[in-house]
Amino acid sequence: MTEAEGAEFDYIIVGAGSAGCVLANRLSADPDTTVCLIEAGQEDKSLLIKMPAGVGNLLKQPNPYNWFLHTVPQKHLNGRELYWPRGKGWGGSSSINGMIYIRGHARDYDQWRQTGLAGWGYDDVLPYFKKAENYEEGADDYHGGDGPLKVTNSAMTDAVYQAFVAAGQAAGYPLTDDFNGAQQEGFGPYQRTISAGERFSAAAAYLRPIAGTRDNLAVHSTGLVTKVLVEEGRAAGVETASGKGNRTKRTLRARREVILCAGAVHSPHLLMLSGIGDPAEMARHGIETIHSSPEIGKNLQDHLDIVIVHEMTQKLSAYSRQAGLKKPFVGLNYLLRRKGAGTDNFLQAGAFLKSRDGLDAPDIQLHLVNAIMVDHGMTEIKKDGFTIHACQLRPESRGTIGLASADPFAAPAIDPNYLASEEDRRVMRESVRMVRDICAQAPLDDLRGPEIRPERPVENDADIDAFIRETAETIYHPVGTVRMGVDDAAPLDGELRLRGIGGLRVVDASVMPTLIGGNTNAPTIMIAEKAADLIASAR
Repeated sequence: MTEAEGAEFDYIIVGAGSAGCVLANRLSADPDTTVCLIEAGQEDKSLLIKMPAGVGNLLKQPNPYNWFLHTVPQKHLNGRELYWPRGKGWGGSSSINGMIYIRGHARDYDQWRQTGLAGWGYDDVLPYFKKAENYEEGADDYHGGDGPLKVTNSAMTDAVYQAFVAAGQAAGYPLTDDFNGAQQEGFGPYQRTISAGERFSAAAAYLRPIAGTRDNLAVHSTGLVTKVLVEEGRAAGVETASGKGNRTKRTLRARREVILCAGAVHSPHLLMLSGIGDPAEMARHGIETIHSSPEIGKNLQDHLDIVIVHEMTQKLSAYSRQAGLKKPFVGLNYLLRRKGAGTDNFLQAGAFLKSRDGLDAPDIQLHLVNAIMVDHGMTEIKKDGFTIHACQLRPESRGTIGLASADPFAAPAIDPNYLASEEDRRVMRESVRMVRDICAQAPLDDLRGPEIRPERPVENDADIDAFIRETAETIYHPVGTVRMGVDDAAPLDGELRLRGIGGLRVVDASVMPTLIGGNTNAPTIMIAEKAADLIASAR
């Protein structure tokens, strides 16, 4: 299909990230429906995207697949501006993430339903998780066996993963063999979106198989959507600027709906640029209010992360497997055979734990990396080691996405407002203590070398708090900035329709009213699967 000036489609989808890829596939499955998918970034052709071990380079090195965003100075983190990697291009963040497949806790979704969001409880959303999933062990009560998204179990072959899980058991925590099954709490192996040695992003699952094969689907890459066009109270289309450095604008029109799938940062940003949002925020930048919805850009939640790092006494980490003269052979082995270290994200085990008694769901998540990884991998430490990430799953602190400028090419103002809550500070402090206790357990004795992060002695509450303020970073799970809800203040209703504007939906992580207890990619795909049915039923 063509995307010429003024071209019309039934649906225009903004953003070819995880949700956009799902919707492009599901909506265009009807040959009588025309769909245009617009993405600011490129097609996902890079070997770094396909190769699981390339994830570190996608995070730390300038490349066209990462927006390389930064927060405003964080009041409770020593005024630091934190780096926020976000995916840009086919697959969005699913093309640069850590490839961990986690759904969150059943309680998360049941709480959504208890607020009045009918159809969003765990029993309601589980069928959509299963619909999306192609689990390597086949379908069961918790997993789908024939969906587009390939999910595999970690092999847990490296000694550090086994020792880590055993250390957790020695410290008194339970074990679980499936974080997405009957029991989330405990130590165990991660499931990953890796198949046959390749990253299996949302683009690989949903978009690449159909791109160029459906006459009713147009995919427009390197096209930044600069405005949603509203006519007589209804979304009528979008304005785009295409090509590198090319700000020539054109208009595409939607007969049925404009669907924003640009993510928790860019969806609220685009709405505000379009005059939809908080009138005070938009007025500061000279943008006329088309529709007042003050909570757009509010309610930002993210998982703040702290790392404990140890040297490793044996040459068994990613560093020794890829260092020096081994590096070109790792690449060659991957290119020719899809074998070896290139097929691994070096993140095969983790845990979900409770910071105190009385909780009905874990509030801390651990990721074990078989490598030394600090500062998103930007600080290179050429030693064998292991890193344990600890993040608070349900922060009380709330932040904002705002406008830094009326220029659509300018980055938004991101203020997560990390650690504004005393409870958040308590949980993060407790997570440091818990991880250090786990690291001290006997099963890690043969691998555990000196602790190198924290870099100086950290013993009391004040020391731990200072360590967190100096080094905590995001673990890449922002949500909530265009939340759904039954209250009139919620920007979206329970069918993800924007209140007050016809023909406009938002479908991505921004719609979550509260942050789920785990990685957010699988839930975003689930939301899009459910949204596809909601949209189809509205025709």
